[in-house]
Amino acid sequence: MFKKSRKKIVFAIMSILVLLWVGTLGVIYASSYFEMTKQNKQMLEAHAEMYTINQSISEFPSFRPRPDGNRDFNHKFNPESPRFQLSTFYSVAVSYDGEIIEVKNGMSTVHTDDELVSLTESIIKSDRNSGTENNLAFYKTDKDGYTLVSFMDNTVINESAMTLFRYTLIFGGVALVLFFFLSVFLARKIVNPLEESYQKQKQFISDAGHELKTPVSVVSANAELLSREIGDNQWLQNIQYENERLGMLVGQLLDLARTENVTPQMEHIDFSRLVAGEALPFESVAFEKGLTLNTNITSDVDVVGNSTQLKQIVSILLDNAIRHSKGEGEVWLTLTKEHGAAKLSVINKGDEIPAEQREQIFERFYRVDTARNGEDKHYGLGLAIAKAITTTHKGNIAVHCFDGFVEFRVQIPTI
Repeated sequence: MFKKSRKKIVFAIMSILVLLWVGTLGVIYASSYFEMTKQNKQMLEAHAEMYTINQSISEFPSFRPRPDGNRDFNHKFNPESPRFQLSTFYSVAVSYDGEIIEVKNGMSTVHTDDELVSLTESIIKSDRNSGTENNLAFYKTDKDGYTLVSFMDNTVINESAMTLFRYTLIFGGVALVLFFFLSVFLARKIVNPLEESYQKQKQFISDAGHELKTPVSVVSANAELLSREIGDNQWLQNIQYENERLGMLVGQLLDLARTENVTPQMEHIDFSRLVAGEALPFESVAFEKGLTLNTNITSDVDVVGNSTQLKQIVSILLDNAIRHSKGEGEVWLTLTKEHGAAKLSVINKGDEIPAEQREQIFERFYRVDTARNGEDKHYGLGLAIAKAITTTHKGNIAVHCFDGFVEFRVQIPTI
């Protein structure tokens, strides 16, 4: 139980840290990307506005001015800034007939004219005005009589960003590993006091059960002897009745203590046969309450477990179902083998258990009906014992409510 709690605390801490880390990186890099894209476009707009053709227009008969003249640009980037001055620009001017007018390639060793022309033709065909291709940010615009595609080389910036991203991942991963060990340490510090308190509580229950066992036996023996001396007596009957209730409580406390503190001897068990044998006496119990016990037990369901404890689970669930059934009707007990587990199900017609109480009913002394005080010689320990036994057998127990029925389901690994 506490091991799971520690794991949940570690998982919660690490989940928060990972989300914060990923969220922070996402915001930083997304903001940087959009800001860089915006600045690239502004720089390319400024470059396109300042662009002029060096060759004579007469060399290109198909070259003609646009009817609506040149488009006005209102760029927001200062061409005198160091970033603009240090950036590498390329440009390709294309006539409206698709003829290459001019290619300006500042560093032909990086990108050849043919590469720029091919990329330009692809951009014009795609009808995109801006974007990025092969580490080149581009911007397409119409000049006075031709189409201009401007490029800016982002190779250095992209490589720097990738280097920064790579080192961020490395150091972030190392930090997460360190935080993992720190969260394990904190989880132990948080859970240890609770675990110590729980262990003391279990020890108290065990000690109290053993200490009460002797006086209960003595009171019972003396009350029996006294009844033989004085005969029927109302006060003596009250003593015997309450002593019997106390004896039942002590017995359940000792059962719970043994289940939680003592590792039982495990063996191969024919669970089908065990369930059938344990259910048989409850048929008469159910009949006395006007109920019918229906059983559907799959044969050859074998488990590794302790027969005494497994019998306790069956009897606890059947007793619970019969006592809490509403009116006359049926109680169903089924045993099947599903997905490598023995599935024991006990269903009765009864009041729906509120969702928030379905986990609490397996705690010690917990009652859904708080008005009940043990007059029926049940003290809210049966389901706690069933859960402890199930946990010892590496299984799980749960309660489900549907259409006016209550189902207790136990699953234990099969051989």
